[in-house]
Amino acid sequence: MLWLLQLGGVPSLPALLAGLLVVALVLLVGRFVMKMAWRIVVLAIVAVAVLWLLGMLGFQII
Repeated sequence: MLWLLQLGGVPSLPALLAGLLVVALVLLVGRFVMKMAWRIVVLAIVAVAVLWLLGMLGFQII
């Protein structure tokens, strides 16, 4: 416990609450961004697979 006092002690409760709210906001935004990223990656996989299959069937798309 002595090392905690040497580092400046526990921050005030409002500062701790504000820090936790910031962390929660970052996690919420990150979760939304990752959800969108997964959708984009899945769509890209489907698009490349379709182009590959069409190429194997003889259609020249690109």
